[in-house]
Amino acid sequence: MRNRNGARAGLLWLLPIYALLIALPHGLSFSQKEILVFLVIHVLLVCSYRLLTLTGEWSLGHAVIMGCGAYASSLAAKKLGFPVPLAMLSGAVVAALVAYVLSFPLFRMKGFYFLIGSFAAGEVLRLCWKKFRDPFGGPKGLKSIPGISDIQIGDFAIAFWEPVTYYYFCLVVVSLSLLVLYRVEHSRMGLTFHAVHWQDHLAESVGVNASHYRTLAFVIASFFAGLAGALMAHYLGTVNPNLFDVEQMVFVLIWVIVGGTATFFGPIYGVVVLTVLNEVVLRELGVDQARPLIYGALLIASILFLPKGLESLGPKIRELLRRKAGQGEDEKVSAQ
Repeated sequence: MRNRNGARAGLLWLLPIYALLIALPHGLSFSQKEILVFLVIHVLLVCSYRLLTLTGEWSLGHAVIMGCGAYASSLAAKKLGFPVPLAMLSGAVVAALVAYVLSFPLFRMKGFYFLIGSFAAGEVLRLCWKKFRDPFGGPKGLKSIPGISDIQIGDFAIAFWEPVTYYYFCLVVVSLSLLVLYRVEHSRMGLTFHAVHWQDHLAESVGVNASHYRTLAFVIASFFAGLAGALMAHYLGTVNPNLFDVEQMVFVLIWVIVGGTATFFGPIYGVVVLTVLNEVVLRELGVDQARPLIYGALLIASILFLPKGLESLGPKIRELLRRKAGQGEDEKVSAQ
């Protein structure tokens, strides 16, 4: 009964948020609508990355895994003639398969060594994309990637090249993906991921295969990162190795760390707040080229003054208000 009431409360909490998300693109400029599309895609990217961190491993190759999905989906649609939705799904599967292959050498390492190993593996993949013009297009990448075909219903046409339409498509895909990631985290599997992170030796002592669960988290996270890459590729119509370089990976790390990783929604706070900061505040001030510098300063400030991320602000504010309310009651009692 308590679970049902919690689910209903969660649904009621989501309804106004989705009403806002549906109305949000209307009234924005064309460039702002495009930013909205990329924001939704990046939400899926950071949430998939958080799933990997549940096992205690932090990767520097997640942006490249995203690129695997983008390249695979683009080649499936352009070279093999797959319908774009099927190409996107195949791109996500290829990203998961790449992660599975990489897991064999990478999960012989832990902690800092896994971090460096994932960076090296990602750079090897990026160099392959740059080196081989066939089929990856070399340094210039792939161009003229097919988009989703327009849907004609009588005299009414749904054009997916328009930012608003593609935003709604991404919103549906990402929402379903986040639901799956949320369910995975709160399942028995997700609890095992936490156990592998905090007490891996204890978990192994009761029969848990820690390496197996680390690989499973890596593969699931990579599937959704690949799906995010496919969504981006078919909207841009082009992909190249520079889209998935270490600079992009650093931004992913900053989004996740600034937002926080204690709850499912922490990385979402990080990517939303920092994207708004960059695209609205910094761009309006004309200093958006200084984004790496400002992001670096924000990262240091977050680690020093808000180590648990933006998600910890809510509980801190509620605790502060509770204390003030308690002090007010004490003053009233003492006055009487």
